[in-house]
Amino acid sequence: MNIVFEKYLLDVCEASSCKEIEVIQTLWSGYGKISRFQLEDAKCDTVVVKSISLEKASEHPRAWNTDKGHERKLRSYEVETIWYESWSSKSGPDSYMPQFIGALKEGEMQWIVMEDLNEKYPLRKNQIDLKEIKVCLRWLANFHATFMNDSPDGLWEIGTYWHLATRSEEFEKIEDAEVKAKAHLIDEKLNKCTFKTIVHGDAKLANFCFSGEGSKVAAVDFQYVGGGCGMKDVAYFLGGCLSGEDCSLHEKDLLDFYFDALSHALEERDVDFKALEKEWREMYSFACADFTRFLLGWMPSHQKINEYQMKAVREVLALI
Repeated sequence: MNIVFEKYLLDVCEASSCKEIEVIQTLWSGYGKISRFQLEDAKCDTVVVKSISLEKASEHPRAWNTDKGHERKLRSYEVETIWYESWSSKSGPDSYMPQFIGALKEGEMQWIVMEDLNEKYPLRKNQIDLKEIKVCLRWLANFHATFMNDSPDGLWEIGTYWHLATRSEEFEKIEDAEVKAKAHLIDEKLNKCTFKTIVHGDAKLANFCFSGEGSKVAAVDFQYVGGGCGMKDVAYFLGGCLSGEDCSLHEKDLLDFYFDALSHALEERDVDFKALEKEWREMYSFACADFTRFLLGWMPSHQKINEYQMKAVREVLALI
């Protein structure tokens, strides 16, 4: 263990000793790891630490280990640190996330120390049913309501890891001529929404932790949190949880559920909800098309590029 970090961890947790007891997962492209640490004589028994190497990774699962990709990664870890330091405390119990404990940067290493969610939210799921999908949609609705109309100071100006301005290399690989020609128009349409919030930016199932009975979730991984239309999170989440056939079958019910949850979460806010819902429902297909644009350049054989998503792409292309 890094000596400087060990001293910091003991100080910030007011512990007499600490020990790494589990590597929960490695970070994408070899940028580090997320570990569980056991503490002695501290207020909590364990904490989770995100250990980040700021050196350029030599490998990438899809061979995208470029300078632009490295710069984007460094910015994402900077944003995540800012998120936990300055933003996360604003989120309430209905959009729970790990409580921030501390952050340290030393040379080419960076660490974020967070609450261990395992006691309250111990379950990680690879597949979920419609009831559990709605639990996650409720989290997203409450999250979007909390940060409605907030300016993303210190975060990504435009959230999501697939945002067009940060994915020029993938854009150049797109073979569909019409998608490539109109990608900027889709991006512009989403960015010019009247109603904006803070989006999680990577709201996939793997980033949700479920309570024991499955009725509540907490979310992790805020590297691409930033401004934008909430439909980006919703479209990305549903597209990752459901097949194209199931998306088509359940789209109306699930969007109705999300907007009902959003309406309740915004009851005390001065927001024209009817206008918001009208705009965001129209933006759902644009959000689907925006993410599919990324996949068409990044990995055109990806299973998420299905008939449902391509139908949304064609509908959007016909509108602009």
